[in-house]
Amino acid sequence: MNSPISKIILDGRGFFVKRDDLIDPYLAGNKYRKLYTLLNTPSNSLKTIISYGGTQSNAMLAIAAMCQKKGWEFIYYTKPIGQAMQDESVGNFYHALRLSMKHVEIQNDYYRDFIASLRLNLDKETFIIDQGGAVEEARRGLEVLAQEIRDANLDVKSLATPSGTGTTALFLALCMPEYKVYTTPCVGDAQYLRTQMSSLNALPENLIILEPKKKYHFAKPYREFLDIWQKLLVTEIEFDMIYAPSMWMALQEQTKEDILYVHSGGVSGNESMLKRYKQKGFI
Repeated sequence: MNSPISKIILDGRGFFVKRDDLIDPYLAGNKYRKLYTLLNTPSNSLKTIISYGGTQSNAMLAIAAMCQKKGWEFIYYTKPIGQAMQDESVGNFYHALRLSMKHVEIQNDYYRDFIASLRLNLDKETFIIDQGGAVEEARRGLEVLAQEIRDANLDVKSLATPSGTGTTALFLALCMPEYKVYTTPCVGDAQYLRTQMSSLNALPENLIILEPKKKYHFAKPYREFLDIWQKLLVTEIEFDMIYAPSMWMALQEQTKEDILYVHSGGVSGNESMLKRYKQKGFI
């Protein structure tokens, strides 16, 4: 699906936005691009998809939606979670369970070794998607996105998308060497991000990591994140509350040129994040 492009004004500066958030309520944004190859895989080729990570994960929800569409079993491994998370009736984890995801908790002491052993004795009808959708198969979906951007014929040569594992930003930069691709680390620091991306491919020169001015902990509420998210909401485009704020702040502080922001989707997680902001007294 070729998503549209919108123009917004943020604090007096114009930006273009590639509206990948409009592709599907759950299977949208960079997760749609990462899962493009699997979405186009015949349903009878696989029976089970396995992944792992956190319960706030947008990838988790997108994989659950894909598996329901394809008729595949989805098993998702996490470290132990609290009762409050299990009882929630909003957010990505809740929706993924409703899409028939099978959730399995692994004790902290065994988690790393268990994840490392997942590929042992793997059968041909089971496919593993590493945390955040970081798989080589994601490249094809980013090639399709790259062609859509070229076909739009915008007078823009800089792109931006936030990073967890950096898979989207990396493959987008590889597919579009004539563009600058900005990203910012939203999980860990810049060195962690480089390590994650380097496990898939050498980093190209046109991939530029904008480091946040201060250290932020993943998925925690911050006043400045809420402020810029609310400013963006005025543009009539809703962005996610975990990844997008850090990227937009970095773009405002560290860039000046015209930029096309690739919307990562993930807005389904906002209901649970808004609840946390209210509990903190920020709203």
